[in-house]
Amino acid sequence: MNKPQLELADVVHRFVGPYKEQFGHLMLPSHHRALQDITRCMTEAMGGGRYHCQDCNETFWSYHGCRNRSCPKCHGRQMADWLKCRSAEILPCRYFHLVATVPSELRSLFLRHQKTLYGLLMKIAADAVRDLAAEKRYVGAEVGILAVLHTWTGRLHHHPHVHMLVTGGGVTDDGTAWHDAPNEFLVPVRRLSPVIASRFAEAMQKGHPDLFKQIPDKAWNREWCSYCKPYGTGKDAVLHYLARYVFRIAITNHRLISMDESHVTLRYKDHDTGQWKTERIEGVQFLRRFLFHVLPKGLHKVRYYGLWHPCKKDRQAQARLLLELTMAPVADNDVPLVGDLAAEALGQSSLESHDRRVKCPKCGGTNVLRFENIRRRKAQMVTWPTGGQ
Repeated sequence: MNKPQLELADVVHRFVGPYKEQFGHLMLPSHHRALQDITRCMTEAMGGGRYHCQDCNETFWSYHGCRNRSCPKCHGRQMADWLKCRSAEILPCRYFHLVATVPSELRSLFLRHQKTLYGLLMKIAADAVRDLAAEKRYVGAEVGILAVLHTWTGRLHHHPHVHMLVTGGGVTDDGTAWHDAPNEFLVPVRRLSPVIASRFAEAMQKGHPDLFKQIPDKAWNREWCSYCKPYGTGKDAVLHYLARYVFRIAITNHRLISMDESHVTLRYKDHDTGQWKTERIEGVQFLRRFLFHVLPKGLHKVRYYGLWHPCKKDRQAQARLLLELTMAPVADNDVPLVGDLAAEALGQSSLESHDRRVKCPKCGGTNVLRFENIRRRKAQMVTWPTGGQ
């Protein structure tokens, strides 16, 4: 008989008490909520229904997910639904992938002021890419950017960085032409990196002088943009991006190897060697690392800029028309939407997800009838002192 997959909920159950004894005073409200939701997800506490399978005569319960964005069981479906509601069209052009990083000297400051600094980093990085790409020597037009905030490494260490999917071309200011980026090139990393650093420094000096004084001078001479490479064309590029970056969270159940009375063992990919490795972490320290990546309530980790900004739907339509005039005809039913791609990416990704159609756990069939409901229990939140921002 196969051993059941270790889940994050199992780890939380075992170590949440000792963790709160040590670090309860540092926890954000979003931390309390995430731990509580993860332990209740897909259990009777979340409510659900009792079903009867008409194919194999099996009777079973199916419980609801918590829909917490840090939960490894149900985050994919929640994100896919959110993206589908945007209904923004994907442009049939080439795409580039950029990564803006935070120097190590700033990481502790970012952790203490997450809402302020994460949002500032995303905006400045995206605006720097837009402005540089708009120069005639590069694209000479306005590009579209889908930015996603990640805060982790494979070992769950704190490492804030922003992934950006950027259109390999854009619409001119007068809206009359589409300009493609030079072949296999968007903007130079060596020039983009200092632009991000200088703009971030300027914004901190102007808007947050008290925080700016805490940053050592050497941070401004470090690398702020580490990556800019071609990513593919059209639907395939966006689909791969959605599956690989938008739907990803800090840890998924399949990376948890084992747990004993005091430690948790996880697997991670060493990006220097490309090999999978394991690390054994003390349980309380594991939860501490995990909670580094539970964002404060109201902080959006996915944002749109340039052509993809929600306020520029007219410019998006212009971009599509201009592209279609210079490309082979594309049938209407072949034009993908962000929502359609999100659902497809969710189905193809390796992350855990749950089909909206209830399946029989015995035969896998969907020919089931619901004949009993159970309501979600109201969570009893425990109030702990909180710190940070």
